[in-house]
Amino acid sequence: MEVSQSPAPIDVLGALWRSAGLPADALERVRLEGSEPVLPSSFAVGTAAQVATAAAALAATEVGRLRGGVVQTVGVDMRHAALECCGYFLIDGRRPELWDKLAGLYRCGSGWLRLHTNFAHHRDGVLRLLGLPEGAGTPRHAVAEALQDRDPQAFEDAAAGAGLVVAMLRSFQAWDAHPQRAALAAVPLVSIRRIGEAPPLALPARSPADRPLAGLRVLDLTRILAGPVGGRTLAAYGADVMLVNGPHLPNIEAIADTSRGKRSALADLRTLDGRAGLRTVLADAHVLLQGYRPGALAGLGFDVDDVAAIRPGIVMVSLSAYGGVGPWGARRGFDSLVQAATGYNLAEAEAAGSAEPKALPMQILDMASGLLMAWGAQAALLRQQRAGGSWHVEVSLARTAQWLRALGRVAGGFETAARPDFAPWLETVASGYGPLTAMRHAAQFSHTPAGWTRPSVPPGTDALRWST
Repeated sequence: MEVSQSPAPIDVLGALWRSAGLPADALERVRLEGSEPVLPSSFAVGTAAQVATAAAALAATEVGRLRGGVVQTVGVDMRHAALECCGYFLIDGRRPELWDKLAGLYRCGSGWLRLHTNFAHHRDGVLRLLGLPEGAGTPRHAVAEALQDRDPQAFEDAAAGAGLVVAMLRSFQAWDAHPQRAALAAVPLVSIRRIGEAPPLALPARSPADRPLAGLRVLDLTRILAGPVGGRTLAAYGADVMLVNGPHLPNIEAIADTSRGKRSALADLRTLDGRAGLRTVLADAHVLLQGYRPGALAGLGFDVDDVAAIRPGIVMVSLSAYGGVGPWGARRGFDSLVQAATGYNLAEAEAAGSAEPKALPMQILDMASGLLMAWGAQAALLRQQRAGGSWHVEVSLARTAQWLRALGRVAGGFETAARPDFAPWLETVASGYGPLTAMRHAAQFSHTPAGWTRPSVPPGTDALRWST
């Protein structure tokens, strides 16, 4: 393994901060503590977690200052930030099983495949491709036997063509030669662009004791970690976040953790009534987060131009797996699959001396991308307040993967403890799912502590409307 010196977290934060043209003096008000390694990995996952958290929190202080709030300092401990990004939580003392029994790695011909089967329709689609019985009864060994003589590239292509989520494991060298990697070469880590004209929006009044984003309305049309983490982060800084689920869409148990601080409403966007309801709440929102596959929300009448017309001055934040450009632009994907496709599983295995592929110690592509969504949303809000306009922010897991790789490798990264201690930062609160034990937010504000005042609740608990 080639080991390159990781840059100092404050330098990484500075580069990210300056990329959005944010005021440089704010960087004097942040304190970053801790050093790598904090989790067993050859990659700077602690730095990525700390910097993304600090960027989101520092941007919140700038929004608060713009709204007449006190000037605040922000502190982020690297270990706390990294452990928050592990997504650890308990429901009534139980650690939920977050993976379907068929999900994971399989030998496939001369290589490896990673399957994502947490949703029944994805699981059954893979089983159909393999000629196996659909349903939860098919055992893992049957899938392994069916894949052992397949060509991994051909199966990956067939799965993508069927709208499934499967990735062939590649080396960094193979990913660097891939046309999708080339397509991402000119894509910023967080893209922020003006999409329409509008005057600066009048923001709600806030008291000095309020958190920076108090009263700002955020629509959260996301699922499965990255997007929900973005919405949860904005909620921690005081935003009024409304999670909008489709009544027909499945969720995973992590929704209990990622929905902290949010309202939770339903809207079936396949129907006229559902789309009309979304337009009504969108017309009074300041931010829209969406994680639909590229083109899918546009097909429902909510592309960037539609959204800007419904709510002039909106900040729309879009998340994708592979960046929305290039041959894989519209391809579905999750953190584990993007890790596999972009080279991380093989690189970690080589660094650890493992004969089998090895995942990163947490789903850092999801978590960092969610935090970057929150940062980008606030950076765009600051632009909107100063220059007017409607804005579109774009983040992708694959581009976040490229950023993490650019942070260099960590010598001796696997020498740290394999079992982290979450206890110092855990809190237990009531929720609509039962007693929820989860991580407190890692960003520490000097005057208005971050946190969640609304308990997480199941989809449909709240009406699809804002409080007056």
